[in-house]
Amino acid sequence: MTDIASVSIARPLEEVADELGRSFGEYGFAVIRDHGIPAELIAKAEELSKTFFALPDETKRQYHVPGGGGARGYTPFGTEKAKDAEVHDLKEFWHVGRSLPEGDPLEEFMPPNVWPGEVDGFRDTFEALYKAFEEAGDRVLRAIAIHLGLEEDWFVSTVEDGNSVMRLLRYPPLEGEEAEGAIRAAAHGDINTITLLLGAEEAGLELLTAQGEWKAIDVPEGALVVNIGDMLDRLTNGKLRSTTHRVVNPRGEAAYRARYSMPFFLHFRPDFTIRTLESCIDPDSPGDHPEPISSHEFLLQRLREINLA
Repeated sequence: MTDIASVSIARPLEEVADELGRSFGEYGFAVIRDHGIPAELIAKAEELSKTFFALPDETKRQYHVPGGGGARGYTPFGTEKAKDAEVHDLKEFWHVGRSLPEGDPLEEFMPPNVWPGEVDGFRDTFEALYKAFEEAGDRVLRAIAIHLGLEEDWFVSTVEDGNSVMRLLRYPPLEGEEAEGAIRAAAHGDINTITLLLGAEEAGLELLTAQGEWKAIDVPEGALVVNIGDMLDRLTNGKLRSTTHRVVNPRGEAAYRARYSMPFFLHFRPDFTIRTLESCIDPDSPGDHPEPISSHEFLLQRLREINLA
């Protein structure tokens, strides 16, 4: 069985595009090395994330935005649940979105960020990390464009000022025998274009293969895990797969510690129309593809399903 690709995006993209594309087509996932996000920035972000989550509950809850659908600031435990899941996920998180200039026409789609006053350097660090994630995402999308036979910069205008969100996540330590192998984030697919995940070195991230088996994703330290979201799956008519995945608690002592990670959900612009690419339509069944829809409409549709809108 061929495995999930692990590629360096410091190499010329023409050399890695098809290996990435094959992995995204078969698994919906790939591991990205040499992604260009500075190690010291990642270390600082992890430290500040832990500092924030260690604050008292009442302090964190001041940054919960009621009616905001969790789009910015703090979301406490037991809020989000996977589509069709019976129970809420075991996690708390903080969202950082795009900072727009005042009066920007996209303000109606993107609320302003909120920043915790208790953590020094939080805003500067996470705005820098947001930008670094966007640059890494640009490299991955350029490789995908090459694989799909598009111009290398095809995606640049589609994601410019996109509604991308960076999530700082904390899964609490679990107790008792049931902690080993417990589900921390239930099986779900991502809504967005692509997701870039930092902090997946700790065992537990698993994807559901086309054969219906759960497969663990092995990640070298400091690498990014990238997966295809529903928007890109829709754009490519399923040629690149948005795969169901979950986070399970590892076995052994790691089961009893908190887990931290930082996914970046890269989105198309809110006014981009997701229209199936011509090259991804089967000439024998030309009508067999999804209807065009704006990325904002698609996002709202899906957020309602997971209890966030």
